[in-house]
Amino acid sequence: MSSSGKPPVITIDGPTASGKGTVAQHVARALGWSVLDSGALYRLSALACLDANVAAADEAAVANLARGLDVRFDGARIILSGLDVTERIRAEGVGNLASQIAALGAVRLALLDRQRAFRRAPGLVADGRDMGTVVFPDASLKVFLVADVAARAERRCKQLKEKGISANLANLMHDLEERDARDRTRANAPLVAAVDAYTLDSSNLSIDATVNAVLDLWSKSVS
Repeated sequence: MSSSGKPPVITIDGPTASGKGTVAQHVARALGWSVLDSGALYRLSALACLDANVAAADEAAVANLARGLDVRFDGARIILSGLDVTERIRAEGVGNLASQIAALGAVRLALLDRQRAFRRAPGLVADGRDMGTVVFPDASLKVFLVADVAARAERRCKQLKEKGISANLANLMHDLEERDARDRTRANAPLVAAVDAYTLDSSNLSIDATVNAVLDLWSKSVS
């Protein structure tokens, strides 16, 4: 338990394609903890908007969809309204819309309690953009994972091609730069490192090396 008496939390925040989701999964597995992919909740909300033909500008309607998501996380699979949408929510169009609706205060508020409900014993690894600043400000360890845009674009391009999805590196870099700007300048919970976060640059690190760096930080924080 943390000093607050609640299960401990490690937050891993950072920009799109910094590797935070993969790192969070590996760290959680190593510790035997639960994991929260907060970005998936925003992507699910975006997908629900697309399926219901709800415009991103209709903040109240988007928030209502986010609040009522019928979602279940089944291991690596994500089930929305009884359908497996694990692959669908990773589409670039869904990701871009998720970035837009994530700037809406009513949507962030609608998903706040749902995210905090993931905190349970023995611990939680939560990745996103405001995990350490807004959702879990009392986290035992906060990591801000960064990587230069070229490295992130190459990773995303590789991921998409491995899934059989065509990708253009220059277009991906442009999209990432636009999403970075939107995430950093939004009025509600902008992408920023918590004052007590450790910034970790993964531009030239493998996934294993990044995971080990986070685990080392955790070991030092509890020793």
